[in-house]
Order: sequence, then C-alpha cells, then structure tokens
Amino acid sequence: MSYYQRHVFFCLNEREEGAACCACHRAAEMQQHAKQRIKQLGLSGEGRIRINKSGCLDRCDAGPCIVVYPEGVWYTYVDEHDIDEIIDSHLVKGEVVERLRI
Repeated sequence: MSYYQRHVFFCLNEREEGAACCACHRAAEMQQHAKQRIKQLGLSGEGRIRINKSGCLDRCDAGPCIVVYPEGVWYTYVDEHDIDEIIDSHLVKGEVVERLRI
C-alpha cells in the first residue's frame, strides 16, 4: 500500500527568459493554495493526500501542469477555481476533471 492515498506534484520549473514554463503561470502560488486547501479540509498526512513541488515535468507545451498519483492523471489549470475543482472532484470524490485533463 502507498504511503499516501494520492500524491500531487505541481511543476514549479522556471525556464530562461521568454520560454514557456509553469512558473510563468503562478505555479508556486497555485501549489500553496492547494496545500492550504487540503489542510483546511483535513485531508493531509499519512494515508491521505500530499501536495508537493516538482521540478520540470516536461509538459510545458500544455501550459502549467500537475500530475496526480497513483492514477497518473495530468492536469492543466488557469486559476484557483480550477485547482479547487481538481481537489473537490478528483482528490475528494475520485472523479477525473476531463475539461482540465492533459
């Protein structure tokens, strides 16, 4: 059994000036939002959900990205509302958010 029920990685990579990267899309802010929201919902910790920072996940062409394990589902997002939808639908209910799926 996995240590976490779900493990979420936010790409926070920052590329050279002008190059597309997740950092250009408030990735660090979105990761912190997700981490705080999971804590507020009482879903963080062993056997539950872990929100992590990641280096480059090499999906820059798809916009800012996160990946949810163990399912291996990749998402993109625009703002906090998209992150909340991923949390509420996928992380809480186990339902993939198709409109945000890469």
